[in-house]
Amino acid sequence: MAEKDQQGYPLAPANGHARSDLESSTLQSKELRRKKKIKCLVYIAAFAVFQTIIILVFALTVMRIKTPDVKLGTLTIQNFNVGTAGSPSFSMRLIAEVTVKNKNFGHYKYEESTATFSYGGRTVGQTLIPNGRAKARKTRRMSIVVDVNSAGQLSGNSNLSNEISTGMLTLSSHTKLSGKVTLLKVMKKRKTAEMNCTMIFNVASQDADAGHHAKITATKCVAEDYEASVNQWNRNCNQ
Repeated sequence: MAEKDQQGYPLAPANGHARSDLESSTLQSKELRRKKKIKCLVYIAAFAVFQTIIILVFALTVMRIKTPDVKLGTLTIQNFNVGTAGSPSFSMRLIAEVTVKNKNFGHYKYEESTATFSYGGRTVGQTLIPNGRAKARKTRRMSIVVDVNSAGQLSGNSNLSNEISTGMLTLSSHTKLSGKVTLLKVMKKRKTAEMNCTMIFNVASQDADAGHHAKITATKCVAEDYEASVNQWNRNCNQ
C-alpha cells in the first residue's frame, strides 16, 4: 500500500528555481532591448538637432548674401591750383584708391560705372570705373584718376568765394556699383552699392614746398536693400 502511495506522487524537480531563472533572464533581455531602443532614439534626436544647427549656421552665414562695401581710400593730389576770393576757381588732379569689399562666400561681379566729383551740386570731374570682379571674402582695390576743374561750372558762385577766403574747399564724390553675387555657381542675386563721400581740402597754404593736405570724411554708404552707417575717418594726402 505504501508503495502505491509513493508511485502516485511524482518527485519534485531537482532545481526548484529553474522557471524563475528563465523568467528573470527574459525580463533582463527585454530591459536590455528597451535600453538599446532608447539609446538609438537619443542618438537619432541628437543627430537631428546637430543637422538642424548646421543647416541654420549655413543659411545664416554662407547662404546670406550681403551688399559689398565700396569705399574711397587714400587720396593723392597733383597740380593743385586755387584762385582768389575775387576770382574763385580751382583745379587739381586726384588719384584715389577705391576698394570693393566682398563679404560673401561667392564672387561679386560688378559692371562698368563712373565716379563723379562735384561742388555745390555741380559736376566738376568725372572718371570711369571699369567692370571687374571681387573674389569671395576678398577686397578688390583699384586706382582711379580724375581731373577736377571748376572752369565754366561755378562762375559767380559766392559760396566758393567764401570757402577760398576761409581756406577750406569742400568737394563731394559719388560712386555707384551694380553687379551680381554668385554662390555655388547656381544662386545669383543682384546687389548695388552706393558711396557718397565728402572731402575737405585745406587751401590756405599756397607754398608749393609745404604742399596741400586733404581731409576725407566718409559719411555713409547706401546699398540696394539697406542703408548702413560707416565709421568716419580722416586721411592726410600730400601733393
